[in-house]
Amino acid sequence: MQTGKFPSGYKRVQVLPMLKKTGLNSSSPANYRPISNLATVFKVIKRLVLTRMRPHLLDSTNVSEFQSAYRIGHSTDSTLLEVLDGVYTAADNKEVTVLIGLDLSAAFDTVDHKIWLEHLQTEFGVEGTPLTCAWRQSYLDGRTQYVKICQHQSTAIQLDVGVPRGSVLGPILFAVHQSSC
Repeated sequence: MQTGKFPSGYKRVQVLPMLKKTGLNSSSPANYRPISNLATVFKVIKRLVLTRMRPHLLDSTNVSEFQSAYRIGHSTDSTLLEVLDGVYTAADNKEVTVLIGLDLSAAFDTVDHKIWLEHLQTEFGVEGTPLTCAWRQSYLDGRTQYVKICQHQSTAIQLDVGVPRGSVLGPILFAVHQSSC
């Protein structure tokens, strides 16, 4: 962390397709969930960075007051209670309620690294050695992944967009990125 560089040896991720539920048809690719197999050291490094970044990100006025995910004291339960309170209040006032749900399951794959890095620095003031733009750039640059099924593995591909899956940083970084949209 003192060097401001993310170790390149931990940027290669093995993706294992796992059935979402036992009993599903194993011949259908839609029934599989990609699981990123990450080294333990990789997870520890990212947890340390998350500990340093979280206060800058979640205490910022740039995060919506309605952002419940990844915030201390907030959860999917608090989101559900907020929505239900709004629906019940509207019903009590004889108002119509419309609820639109969006599936953002593939949204993690759309984050542009350059925009994300700039946003963290300019909108959230994230700084300090492990939080510098150089460290974050080092964290994102040169990431590759490959798929392994039994004894077979694909060719590794470079990842130029997207939040790293399977990491503790991924969800919070995606939430921060979405606050700029």
